[in-house]
Amino acid sequence: MDRLQAMTVFVAVAEEESFAGGARRLGMSPPSVTRAVAALEERLGVKLLNRTTRYVRATDAGLRYLEDARRIIAEVDEADELAAGIHAQPRGHLAITAPVLFGKMFVTPGIVVYLERYPDMDVSALYLDRVVNLMEEGIDVGIRIGELPDSSMKALRVGTVRRVLCAAPAYLEQYGVPLEPEELTKHRIIAASGVTPSIEWRFQRGQNPCPVRIKPRLTVSSNDAAIEAAVAGFGITRLISYQIAPQLADGRLKILLGEYERTPLPIHILHRESRYPSAKIRAFVDLMAERLRADPSLN
Repeated sequence: MDRLQAMTVFVAVAEEESFAGGARRLGMSPPSVTRAVAALEERLGVKLLNRTTRYVRATDAGLRYLEDARRIIAEVDEADELAAGIHAQPRGHLAITAPVLFGKMFVTPGIVVYLERYPDMDVSALYLDRVVNLMEEGIDVGIRIGELPDSSMKALRVGTVRRVLCAAPAYLEQYGVPLEPEELTKHRIIAASGVTPSIEWRFQRGQNPCPVRIKPRLTVSSNDAAIEAAVAGFGITRLISYQIAPQLADGRLKILLGEYERTPLPIHILHRESRYPSAKIRAFVDLMAERLRADPSLN
C-alpha cells in the first residue's frame, strides 16, 4: 500500500473512531484496514491510535499527523481536479455539519439531491446544536446561524432568520396576547435549553435592549419538544423562525411581540479556504446556496 493510500486509511479510521467504520467508508475489509494502520505506525515509529474494546482515538501524535494528512490528501485531490479541468466530476467523501433541526429540514433534502446527481459521492452529516470546529473534526462544509468570528474559512451568506416568540391560538385565546415584553412574567413559559440557556430573554425597544427575566414552567432539552408543547397550547416559547415555519404556515402557532425582535441572524455556508475549491465542495455549496436562498422561510 502506498503512502497516500495509507494516509487515507488512517484518516478514515481516525474520523470514524472505528476500524470497522473506516473500512465501510473506504469499501475495504476491516483486517486490511487494521494492517494498513499498523504498517503506517511501524514505518513512522510512533503510535497514532489508542485502541480499546470500546473505542479508537487518535493519540497526540496521531492528531498532529491527522491534520497534516487531511491537508495533503486535499492538495492531491485539488491537483487531480486541476488536471481534469472543468470536466472534473465530484467523487469521494464529503463531511457536512449543521444545527439539528436545520439539518433535518433543509440540509438533508439537499444532500439527497446531491447524491442523486453525483453517484460517485458519499456524504456523512453531523447535526449538532453546538459550534463544530471544521478543521479539528475533519468537516468539509458547515452551515452556521449567527454572526461569524474571524477565521480562515470561506463564508457564503445565504439567508437570515429571527429569534421569535410564539404560541398556539388556543393558548392566546385563554390567557391573552402579551403586548409588552414585561408581560411575559405573567404567562406560562416553555424554555428550550438549546436556545434558552439562561432565564433572561433579550428584546429590542427602539435602539435600546430590553431584557426580561423569565421563570419557565417547562424546560426541555430539544427544540422539537418545545414546539410540540407550544402547539399543544401549553404556553409561550422562543425559537428561531425557520424551526416553526411549518406551524406558522398552517396556523398552529402565531408570532408574538414581533416589533420587539432583535437584529436578524445571518445564515452562512462555510468551507475550508483553498485557491481552487474541490469539485465535490464547490458542487455542494452551489447546490445548497441555491436551495437556501430560494426558501422564503430563510429570507
